[in-house]
Amino acid sequence: MAKSKESWNKKEMENLRKKKKDDKAKRKSEKKEQNKDSGKKSFEDMIAYVDENGRLTSEAPDLTVKKKVVNADSIEISTPKREDTDEGPTEHTGKVAFFNTAKGYGFIKDPLNNESYFVHINDLMTPITENDTVTFKVEPGPRGMKAVEVKKI
Repeated sequence: MAKSKESWNKKEMENLRKKKKDDKAKRKSEKKEQNKDSGKKSFEDMIAYVDENGRLTSEAPDLTVKKKVVNADSIEISTPKREDTDEGPTEHTGKVAFFNTAKGYGFIKDPLNNESYFVHINDLMTPITENDTVTFKVEPGPRGMKAVEVKKI
């Protein structure tokens, strides 16, 4: 007589796998039943409303209240536009601290605020040299403020 191909250990392992599979199916069906019973309630708990001030609430808004009308043009999303103001003199007076005629650039020192402004030969109205007193306007350049429309006094 031939020996059985299934040993006791194989049978035990098979039974354990079957039991795990059954337990998993049972838990899955219990979870389905539980979700079925509380499906509406849990969805209602997840809903959030936004009130007229933009805050989240759990209560539905009252639709009988008259809504405020807002002009869309009055809403500013970005930085407000800069208005022209007289913050200071448009024309500055200063002294040429350094100027290289060969390279075509230099620096003008403003005695009011002790700042140096870069000046390029293309921004000169009249030729200048070091220690000349000049009038100029200031505008933003690639590396900071620069002097433009420079005139010798």
